[in-house]
Amino acid sequence: MAASRAYSTSRYSTLSHLECSRDGSRHDADVVQGTSPAGAPLLARYDLERVAATVSPADIATRAPDLWRYHELLPVRDPARVVTLGEGMTPLLDLPRAGARLGVPGLRMKDEGLVPTGAFKARGAAVGVSRAAELGVRAVAMPTNGNAGAAWASYAARAGMGSLIAMPVDAPEITRRECVVAGTELYLVDGLIGDAGNLVADAVRRREGYQDTSTLREPYRIEGKKTMGYEIVEQLGWRAPDVILYPTGGGVGIIAIHKALQEMRELGWLTGPMPRLVAVQATGCAPIVDAFDAGLSESTAPADAHTVAFGITVPKALGDFLVLDAVRDTGGTAIAVTDEELLAAQHALARDEGTWICPEGGACFAAVGQLRESGWLDGSENVVVLNTGTGLIYPDTVAVDVPTLPVDGRIPGGDET
Repeated sequence: MAASRAYSTSRYSTLSHLECSRDGSRHDADVVQGTSPAGAPLLARYDLERVAATVSPADIATRAPDLWRYHELLPVRDPARVVTLGEGMTPLLDLPRAGARLGVPGLRMKDEGLVPTGAFKARGAAVGVSRAAELGVRAVAMPTNGNAGAAWASYAARAGMGSLIAMPVDAPEITRRECVVAGTELYLVDGLIGDAGNLVADAVRRREGYQDTSTLREPYRIEGKKTMGYEIVEQLGWRAPDVILYPTGGGVGIIAIHKALQEMRELGWLTGPMPRLVAVQATGCAPIVDAFDAGLSESTAPADAHTVAFGITVPKALGDFLVLDAVRDTGGTAIAVTDEELLAAQHALARDEGTWICPEGGACFAAVGQLRESGWLDGSENVVVLNTGTGLIYPDTVAVDVPTLPVDGRIPGGDET
């Protein structure tokens, strides 16, 4: 559904061109694009001088509380082509009890579980689908570990477009149902996300009007997700935190936040040191951590990738070199936690603060504790954890083993428990 906004199409977006993330070559932003000729992700570039001259943080503060408030720095040229379900401007929550327990009093959480479809993937879908529709794409196609497929199916339906989704058979059942209810053409694959990606790529080659919107194989998913970075800085009074932790699978989120920080520095909207970016993975699938520890610029897929945090089960990310660049450029780090640790952290946060987060978010809270114990965090920092989805999508991560009472039974009194 198109948004109704009183903006001239000539100034709604300052999108200039697309740039190859490997060789810096320039490409046309006004035709449907995949990866660059070098096989690398394409990054959207904007006329930042024009933005700096015509827009200020004070101007942005007067706009609607959604991600489209940063529209000059997003790729949709015509405001009538914006496809929205109200995504963006999620809360940045203080976590006093969790912070005290972990030894990090300045702990906050950016809670992406409150966006449409229940996960941060809605940001990338909103912008990616809007731009695809604007460029004349008839249907989007992608592999997914669950949440991204649910988001792109929903936004494609909102735009009146078709969608083709393939996901591993072990992906969360609720995301499967989200795809079905949105009317997508859904297939389950007896394998991992890479296997699903091969099947999708083959289908797209044989279908006219379909675009492969796999992670970083189109340029605009990253643009929606970078608004998390803009929001964090705006919510902190146009200041950056000291550290941002992000659960990392395909890596788009951490790449996107890094891109947002770089843009804001160039615009003059952000001064001072960059926040240290931390890529968090699970020990059962930690190619970024392994590459970081080994000083490598790219990762190698593990032989047997597995973790209960299904959203970060990505053995080999197309943008792995960009994730590693973001971490190293900001003086950050990469860390892996076990499934047991991340589930314990998920449960502990709910008891501390009353918020049920996804297991991927739980991985980040487990990482906070480990980084504090190791001294990498000294406890004085302002730390933001990205919770990338609601725990409601992962009901099986919480076992319910409680008494059942007969109607004539008795609940124990306080001195009997």
